[in-house]
Amino acid sequence: MPTAPSSAEWRSAVADLRHLLWFRARTSRRRTARIAIATIGVVTAAAVIAPAWWPDRDAAAVARVEGLVPAYLLAIVALCIGSAVASGGGREVLARDAAAVHPVGPFTDHLGALVLAPLSAAWLLQTWCLLGATAWVAGPHPLALVLAEAVALLWVGCATALGQVVGWWVEWLRRGTRGVVVVRAFMAAAALVVGGSVTLARDAIGQLGGLPHPLPVLAVLLVALVALVILGGHAARLAARRPPRDEAHLESRSYPARRAARSDLRAFVRLDRGSVWRSVPVRRGVGFLTIAPGLVALAHPLPWDTLVVLPGLVVSGCVLLFGVNIWALDGRGMLWRETFPVAPSVPLLARGWVLAELLLGAGVLTILLGSIRAERPTAAYLVAAAAALVVVTGQALSGGLRWSARAPQAVDYRSARATPAPPLTMVGYSVRLALATTSTTMVLGALAGLGRTDLVVALSVILVAVSATRLVMVERRWADPQRRSRVVAAVSA
Repeated sequence: MPTAPSSAEWRSAVADLRHLLWFRARTSRRRTARIAIATIGVVTAAAVIAPAWWPDRDAAAVARVEGLVPAYLLAIVALCIGSAVASGGGREVLARDAAAVHPVGPFTDHLGALVLAPLSAAWLLQTWCLLGATAWVAGPHPLALVLAEAVALLWVGCATALGQVVGWWVEWLRRGTRGVVVVRAFMAAAALVVGGSVTLARDAIGQLGGLPHPLPVLAVLLVALVALVILGGHAARLAARRPPRDEAHLESRSYPARRAARSDLRAFVRLDRGSVWRSVPVRRGVGFLTIAPGLVALAHPLPWDTLVVLPGLVVSGCVLLFGVNIWALDGRGMLWRETFPVAPSVPLLARGWVLAELLLGAGVLTILLGSIRAERPTAAYLVAAAAALVVVTGQALSGGLRWSARAPQAVDYRSARATPAPPLTMVGYSVRLALATTSTTMVLGALAGLGRTDLVVALSVILVAVSATRLVMVERRWADPQRRSRVVAAVSA
């Protein structure tokens, strides 16, 4: 049991976190980090200022956006809770192997996860949408704008802290006796309850806008933020006292031998499937990214022009789980793989095949779940949905393989909180993927809405050809032994 006062523990955690963040900053490329931080700051300032002084604001537009603010508030809460639960308590400020030899306590781990939570494209996009909508409603009134944005920022902070509290408690449950089964049953029950009460929660949140002055709301949110941060620290301590059962189960489980594959390619595909599905962060991430949009569509039916966009979001999210650093799954085993007497293109083709089937499977499941309560689609929308799935899979696959060879990283995928690249790098990857896939699916959906199936097919063929050309270029570069050895040395370090 700790004997130091709680305040001393928190002061020590803050000091340790400062040193860890300084260490991570010194090991990253300074120019790229500065550009990324400056870009995030500029976009945030634009989201806060530009909508308030937009020239085309009218009463109808303000009322329409004001009705969307409760939905944005609820969405950021759901996003923070879902990401924290799926990642087992948030991102690691220090990798598990490195943290084993350093006295990094659970309070430091908790604060680090809170600090790194904003370095996510989904978190940033939701926050920018909320800040922009708040500025649009507040209007060009400096005092009202400052107070409204302060409420929005404190709400985002409370949502992030609440997500960490829930994430740590779920991880504590998961590490208990039969914890995985208990957590799955709990998540299923929670999904049913939340799905039936989304409208009620949105209406309750909307009542905050009817208060006469925002100062009481600011005070309540500030107290709630401090309380949630403290509760999250104690939940992290309880979770740290239990060993991770999910990871240990996968590592200690016996896998019976199977019949020998008939070709080298099939052998590598079988090996890569095992690497992917025996990785805890990949399994949890695929499940969350695939099922969460489908549950939203089941709770509130979506039109088909929105369903066409969903595959782009799901595929770009799934490829970020490991596809942008795809060779890191092997770790030190990459040295062993390179000793096989096969052509260099065989392991590359096998790894790309496994990634493609995962992306296609996630996209198909999302569309199927979303189509259960959707209206009957036209032929153009069916073609657009299928074309969007194929196109965004090609875009994500080609981008992931390029980045994996260009900037390999050594990652311990045994940890449920592992990410394939540093946080700022992941933000860059996710923004580029989201822009490419979302813009593509939106154009295909718009063409389907006009009934132009011919244009949908023509545009899809062009985009697939571009992705295929990039994949051929990746294969040629991978055949270079010097490039390949650099990747092997990086991921096996």
